[in-house]
Amino acid sequence: MERIDPALLGRLRFVTRRRRQGGWGERRSTRRGQGLEFADYRDYVPGDDLRRVDWNLLARLDRPYVRLYEEEADLHIHLLLDASASMVWGEGAAARWPKALALTLALGTIALLGGEAFDAVLLRDGALDAPTPPLRGRAALPRWERWIGAATAAGETALADSVRRFLASKPRPGLAVLISDGYDPQGLTEGIKRLAAQGQEVVLLHLLTPEELEPPLWGEVRLVDVERGTTREVTVDRAAQAAYAARLERWQAQLRDRLGRYGGRYCLVRSDLPLRQMVLEVLRRASVVR
Repeated sequence: MERIDPALLGRLRFVTRRRRQGGWGERRSTRRGQGLEFADYRDYVPGDDLRRVDWNLLARLDRPYVRLYEEEADLHIHLLLDASASMVWGEGAAARWPKALALTLALGTIALLGGEAFDAVLLRDGALDAPTPPLRGRAALPRWERWIGAATAAGETALADSVRRFLASKPRPGLAVLISDGYDPQGLTEGIKRLAAQGQEVVLLHLLTPEELEPPLWGEVRLVDVERGTTREVTVDRAAQAAYAARLERWQAQLRDRLGRYGGRYCLVRSDLPLRQMVLEVLRRASVVR
């Protein structure tokens, strides 16, 4: 598994809407509250406290927004790793699952070395698999590495149900980082909405392989669903390639828009990139870490 020198990861911090005040992850957070300093607005999400809705703004714009306030809070990070069978795709250095594990390991290490509390869970088949207890501090690194080393991917994608089960455990509001290929479009958008409604700031790391971004296919092709085993016969020509590229671009734009509406962020990550480039360039450029 690819790794980054912990000394380098220890200099990185997660970027959130919260402003660090110093010491063990203390930050300014934009969480709902009363008697606190107003910070910003975001789109209303079903499940939000109706007392936070700005009714004057609704009357003027015909669109509901909720007020966000600042309060002091430690940052808690939730790493949600899609562990469905479709994550096992790609070959060699571009294989998705090994890169997903390496990326998740690096993110958890950043949290531990930065003094942030975090937990992690595998999402698959609409359930939660092998969730970690809350971890914090350098002493938890061996336990974290053992968890990553035992993680496997299998089963079908059911992101909305998995997220619902995760939220049923009443996780502390914080930064929810979802690492996924996204191959459950309806479940993915529903999961994002549910996370945001429960006070989570959502970051989607959309991990795609080069073959998914630019399929090297031509002519008569049989496509096989790696999770269900179903097949489809298609003819790939220039028109089909152009249609695929346009649909992929629309899909990414929709995810980016949905996350932005809920105060989150979208980041495309290519699985063929070296881990160091993923973290130090791609995630930094997307303001996931700094």
